[in-house]
Amino acid sequence: MFDIVGKRRWFFILSLLVTVPGLFFILLTPITNGAAGLKFSIDYTGGTEWSVRFADANVTAEQVRAELVVLGQDDASVTRTGKGFLDIRMSKLDLRQVAPAPTAGPTEGPSASPGPSGATPAPTPTAAPTPTPAPTATPGPTASPEPGPTSFPGAAPTVPTQGQIGDIAFALQAKFGPIAEQASLSSIGAVVSADLINQAFVLILVGSLGILGWITLRFRDVKFGVTALVALLHDVIVVVGIFAILGTFFGVKIDGLFVTAMLTVIGFSVHDTIVVFDRIRENRARHAGEPFAEVVNHSILQTFGRSITTSFTVVLTLTTLLLFGGSATQEFVLALLIGIISGTYSSIFNASPLLVVWQEWEDRRRGRQATPGKTRRATA
Repeated sequence: MFDIVGKRRWFFILSLLVTVPGLFFILLTPITNGAAGLKFSIDYTGGTEWSVRFADANVTAEQVRAELVVLGQDDASVTRTGKGFLDIRMSKLDLRQVAPAPTAGPTEGPSASPGPSGATPAPTPTAAPTPTPAPTATPGPTASPEPGPTSFPGAAPTVPTQGQIGDIAFALQAKFGPIAEQASLSSIGAVVSADLINQAFVLILVGSLGILGWITLRFRDVKFGVTALVALLHDVIVVVGIFAILGTFFGVKIDGLFVTAMLTVIGFSVHDTIVVFDRIRENRARHAGEPFAEVVNHSILQTFGRSITTSFTVVLTLTTLLLFGGSATQEFVLALLIGIISGTYSSIFNASPLLVVWQEWEDRRRGRQATPGKTRRATA
């Protein structure tokens, strides 16, 4: 019989080898002001959201994303929705539309005629009245409106034609054809992004505390709840730490779905931990009097096959999604994949051995407290 509990120190060392570098790179994020460590997408840093539908339904999100990178939007993300729209997220752009230049038309006086630059010239000394009315100058060819570089024939009237977003719209339409419809165009400010970060921390904190309370109540022992929470903390640090390392060296970013992935990982890890803990409680009642470490080790081995089989099925599915699911969900699937593997490991090799360490420490403490009392009664 493989003694997992007896070799717990090696498993603890392995966990430290994974979590300590991750913690280091996480701490580099505030120290380097984002130059190293975690990289955040525009969901957290602010940016521009633009939802459009091209006339050509064969245009893919990957093609648009590649073109946006060429246009200088390296952090852009593109997702296709069910209605054929492409949700584009880019760095924050100026969405203010420049007022069009005044065109030539009837004026009240000669001083209102547009100059070559399109602006109204100041009155000149030659504007004094003369005995005979001077003929009104007819607008020349330069006064007629010309299509600017950001206009595109056949595009929807709501598509922007000026500013940075107008240039991007023109370039995309030159590459993929006209934009048939624009659903929305908005900008995310830094205040909204800060609220999202705060909500993410609150969600994870509240979820963890709720899990702590429920497991403690379910098993009527705070040790079960605390060790399960430590295993959860291990999984969170592993996932966030690996993303900090990947963000430093490969530019992998945390997007809005990352919080969803973390909550999913927490739920999966707790489920696996509860399966082992429930078997420990059953075997503890059946084999009363046996050392607690042996009961725990036997319980782990009984549930080991089930845990590995369940996790392997999920990992196989997530690996397929990561390889063939497209770039829109890569970060989300990657966080799930790392978290599922870490959650399975922590449930078997961290949570249950920690329970043994705590229980043995309590037994030794009770033994030390009981021994002096027995000695005094014997000498009396």
